[in-house]
Amino acid sequence: MPFLSGLLGQSIRDVTGQPIGKLTDVIVDSGQAYPYISAIAYRPSRSKEVRLIDWAQMAQLEPGDVTLKVAAAQVQSARATWLRPLPPVGMAAADSGYVADYTLADSLSQPNNPNDRRLPLARRILDRQIIDVNGRRLVRVNDLQLLKVNEHYRLIGADISGRGILRRLGLGALAGMLGKDVEGQYIAWDAVDPLHEGTAALKLKYDRLSKMHPADIAEIVTQLGRQVGTSVFETLDTETAADTLQEFDTELQVEVIEGLDDARAADIIEAMEPDDAADLLAEMSQERANALLGLMNRAEADEVRSLLAYDENTAGGTMTTEYVAIPATLTAEQTINRLRELAPEAETIYYIYVTDEEEHLLGVLSLRDLIVSQPQARVADFMHDGPISVTADTPHQDVAFILAKYNLLAVPVVDQEKRLLGIVTVDDAIDLLLPHRSRAHFG
Repeated sequence: MPFLSGLLGQSIRDVTGQPIGKLTDVIVDSGQAYPYISAIAYRPSRSKEVRLIDWAQMAQLEPGDVTLKVAAAQVQSARATWLRPLPPVGMAAADSGYVADYTLADSLSQPNNPNDRRLPLARRILDRQIIDVNGRRLVRVNDLQLLKVNEHYRLIGADISGRGILRRLGLGALAGMLGKDVEGQYIAWDAVDPLHEGTAALKLKYDRLSKMHPADIAEIVTQLGRQVGTSVFETLDTETAADTLQEFDTELQVEVIEGLDDARAADIIEAMEPDDAADLLAEMSQERANALLGLMNRAEADEVRSLLAYDENTAGGTMTTEYVAIPATLTAEQTINRLRELAPEAETIYYIYVTDEEEHLLGVLSLRDLIVSQPQARVADFMHDGPISVTADTPHQDVAFILAKYNLLAVPVVDQEKRLLGIVTVDDAIDLLLPHRSRAHFG
């Protein structure tokens, strides 16, 4: 089973055994799950020009045995022009400032054709970073695994292990001697999507990425750097993008949103928690913030506007308006039925707040209180009267102290008339107290 590292630099011989040059790259059709090799790139003897040979002219492709089906005089090749030289071995293009790409020319391809799916493995894949969903981290492609199927070769996997590095350094035998200490680790190629458009990274299929926790996605996106990270973020669906954006620090949130068109940005902000959306819009220009609010659902936009009126360092500026409130006249059974309707829109349902017709806060009950109560018991009979609360102008440090002192998961925010305005959850309070660098940002 050949690896790309074992082919690069190999002498290419014609059908008579005459050397014609050195192999510099292998090209595959990127439109396939396990793509076939469609051409090879080589540098002819006594020439600096790189040329391409179609796979139809190849007889063998193995380390130490790269041969053609035709004689040197019959070789049909096309010129390949690179925009810039390759970066040093082991250095990704993003690290070195190189643009690792080339334009296939002449009969093999149309220059700059967006429909051209030919992918040069050494130039575009080797040494690039890849998102390992299972490990929730970035790893580097150290080698590429090929497999002969009938008369063709397919790209089947990316080697992300130390064994791949040793193989490229010509120390493959040493890796074998070390045995399990340097085991191979592979990612199947059908799980990988190359990122084109001049970027220097790979990623796993979008559907696999979107199943990760938003905090893990945020960490990976920021590790990829500004250009590539933004490209990955833009592939996320609206809900995942909103959840991931909430894991960024505010400065990065603004940067990402400023790079999106108004419609896409408004959809993502609308899907965010109202308090997080308000914090983000507060950092943007008044003109852009108003434009985005104008594109949002009216009810969602009104909630965010109401939060923008509060000082960001107070309970009002920290609270969310997504909570569950019920009248005291309901029974336990009726409350459970109401929760089925309201819970999807609430940030937390650990606490259910009890209000009167004018939204005055009367009491609170927990899910446990509700579950252990008799179905026909009235909420007014088993709720906790006089719940601990804060006002909209309570400093956020005091809010955090109250949450910690009384071991609460959320605290209600009321106005001077004890009308319920919103709640501050413990995770929002923690975000305020942790250092700014605790949230994801581009380094």
